[in-house]
Amino acid sequence: MTTAWLLVALLVAVTLGVLAWMGITVLREYERGVVFRAGRLRPLYEPGVKFLIPLVDRIERVDLRVVTLTIPPQEVITKDNVPARVNAVVMFRVVDPVLAIMAVENYAVATSQIAQTTLRSLLGRVDLDTLLAHREDLNADLRTVIEAQTSAWGVQVQVVEIKDVEIPESMQRAMAREAEAERERRAKVINARGELQASEELKQASDTLSQSPASLQLRYLQTLLELGADQNSTVVFPLPVDIITPFLNAARDAKRDR
Repeated sequence: MTTAWLLVALLVAVTLGVLAWMGITVLREYERGVVFRAGRLRPLYEPGVKFLIPLVDRIERVDLRVVTLTIPPQEVITKDNVPARVNAVVMFRVVDPVLAIMAVENYAVATSQIAQTTLRSLLGRVDLDTLLAHREDLNADLRTVIEAQTSAWGVQVQVVEIKDVEIPESMQRAMAREAEAERERRAKVINARGELQASEELKQASDTLSQSPASLQLRYLQTLLELGADQNSTVVFPLPVDIITPFLNAARDAKRDR
């Protein structure tokens, strides 16, 4: 009889030890514990060693670190009817563990679904040029809209970034042709402005030379010198009357003196 009681006592002790071991839990520094005792919410458990009543208490661990969520590519039709595939990255963290457990069934999945629907809805209201050139503004708008939904769940959205924008090849070729035409237009405008400035400078130079006949003669002589530097070429250079007139007058005066 004594042996039977010893076995029973040993069995009870082992059972209590196992239950006690099962009731011990450790929360890390970045974790919080939302505990339900017999279905009723208990105060939030902070990091450290905690004891739970086996078969009575149930704990939900909540990670307070920033979570990186990749939004899969979404099919978007922009405002100017251009199809595109857009994916994004959402970074969020739980700021209220109790709300994250009590207000929504799975806060990570819910945040992902809200981010996908918001991405399709918001980008469908902008044109392709805005989508390609104003990503920072779109990222800010996406973050504001998503966080307006997730704040009720105790989730704070910190970053929303549009990663890639894929458009059809035909649209890429059309954009390349448009960019090339724009570059040609700019080149023609720059060339025209250069010719206008050069013509203005030439006009000023001609006005200056016309006011001084000697300077005009020196300019002709300089041009002759530059052309004569090449010995293998023959240059026929007409002399203006203004240059030879002084020489003709001098010859005429010399004949009269004789």
